[in-house]
Amino acid sequence: MPLTITQPAPHVTLVIIDNQPKRNAMTRAMMAELAGLWDTLDRSTDCRCVVLTGAGDKAFCSGADLGGDLSASEEMASTVNRALIKNSTFSKPIVAAVNGACAGGGVELLLSTDIRFAADSARFGLPEVVWSIYPFGGATLKLVQQIGYVHAMDLLLTGRLVDAACAARMGLVNEVVAANQVLPRALETARLIAANSPSAVQAVKQQISATTAEHALSREALEQELGNRVRASSDFTEGVAAFLDKRRPDYG
Repeated sequence: MPLTITQPAPHVTLVIIDNQPKRNAMTRAMMAELAGLWDTLDRSTDCRCVVLTGAGDKAFCSGADLGGDLSASEEMASTVNRALIKNSTFSKPIVAAVNGACAGGGVELLLSTDIRFAADSARFGLPEVVWSIYPFGGATLKLVQQIGYVHAMDLLLTGRLVDAACAARMGLVNEVVAANQVLPRALETARLIAANSPSAVQAVKQQISATTAEHALSREALEQELGNRVRASSDFTEGVAAFLDKRRPDYG
């Protein structure tokens, strides 16, 4: 299954993204499954905290599967938004265990988590501009708020990857630990959260989540306009072709 869901501790749900041959990149089907899962967990009285990680030891999530269908539609935009909790509310805290590469949509998914632990081998980046892709998943809306203007613009405009230590200095993750400790550390934190008052914890998360969602919704029309403009450009054709050919794009 693309997503594995278990309960490793009372009231703690572990969600594992599993597409290891493609570094846990998310297909459209996976995004639809994840979107539905958030709805289910939000309603669940048994789930008080979620731990999110990737399968294996190479990647947390490398973003969207660019080898799949890249056509655009309102339905697909809605699915992506819900899968990445871009502009909707979610009342349960999410603790991320970043076990490897975290790029593109993987970073945007990370931005919807609340507490983040990274393996010392993890790498982070938003390479969309390298491939002439607009970061639809919320990076332009959330990253400045979360790590500050200069750090956000560095990642968004250069497309470079940074190591876990740099991500921690930027404030993108809370703590860097050895690779074999990243999931135990996340689960330990989730157990602490799950032992607290669920009504109080979820009220705190609901307010913060609603504030983020309200801002994102207010920018959604421009977000789609800008993304469609990039998608309609000749740069997009070249960027995606270069990605699939595993070469550097030539934008003239």
